[in-house]
Amino acid sequence: MDISIIVPLLNEAESIPELFQWIGRVMDQNKFSYEVIFVDDGSTDESWSIIEGLKADNPDIVKGIKFRRNYGKSPALFCGFEMAQGDIVVTMDADLQDSPEEVPEMVRMIREDGYDLVSGWKKKRYDGKFSKNIPSKIYNWTARRVTGLKLHDMNCGLKAYRKEVVKNIEVYGEMHRYIPFLAKNAGFGKIGEKVVHHQARKYGKTKFGLDRFVNGYLDLMTLWFLNRFGKQPMHFFGLCGSGMFVLCFIAIVVIGVNKLVCLSHGVPARLITDNPYFYIALTGIIVGTLMFLVGFLAELVSRSSQNRNDYKIEKEIK
Repeated sequence: MDISIIVPLLNEAESIPELFQWIGRVMDQNKFSYEVIFVDDGSTDESWSIIEGLKADNPDIVKGIKFRRNYGKSPALFCGFEMAQGDIVVTMDADLQDSPEEVPEMVRMIREDGYDLVSGWKKKRYDGKFSKNIPSKIYNWTARRVTGLKLHDMNCGLKAYRKEVVKNIEVYGEMHRYIPFLAKNAGFGKIGEKVVHHQARKYGKTKFGLDRFVNGYLDLMTLWFLNRFGKQPMHFFGLCGSGMFVLCFIAIVVIGVNKLVCLSHGVPARLITDNPYFYIALTGIIVGTLMFLVGFLAELVSRSSQNRNDYKIEKEIK
């Protein structure tokens, strides 16, 4: 099979038939063999009934997954990736804002140009300027600095992947925003970008609020930390804790020496315990010690993990 198209959705009953017909036209025009996997993320409308109807009419093309409740886009993509059988896997949203017309070129970039992943870039957006557009630019600027990936629209739902990519990454929580970064960490470094046409929403309303930017920032920090220190947490906590301990210990020594010098010269000096810097330094020593212990315990947990030697091996010769 050439292509698996995964469509996560939540209450998109009005757009599903139109999207499926659109996908079918594009696939048939380019003579692709394909499957469409709809992942219903706990819809409360008629979405699943429509998917069942499409399955009855197209048993060899349509597949479906229905969650009992709303889990989020990342779990939906994870389950879709597991089911996908195509050599190239494409993800797109169900709201008709992503155009299937972009898929053939993205497939060509993977097949002919050798990309592992091609991410869409909605260069011209039809979202609200202040509610999505400007926050999205700030978010993507931050993501580029942290991940090192020169992508303008990391969170674009329209992406194409080599099959090996989706079978070697784990998408969880709300990490769907950073699939290119997950792919890079898994050893798939050839990641490209294609400008795609973005359309105004035709039916319904968006399922995402401004809180996604806060959550996205926290998820980005989590991924960065796990990638940098996940298998060696002592390198972070131990270093920070040791540095804080040493600096604050020196500060206490300086306070004590200053007291002795004053006494030796007969200069009146207040008690060390009356000096606020003494308590600040003492607190720093305690915090530094605790950070060191946290790093030590995290190292023990990391070394006990069953995945501590889970390395991505591309080829072997025996």
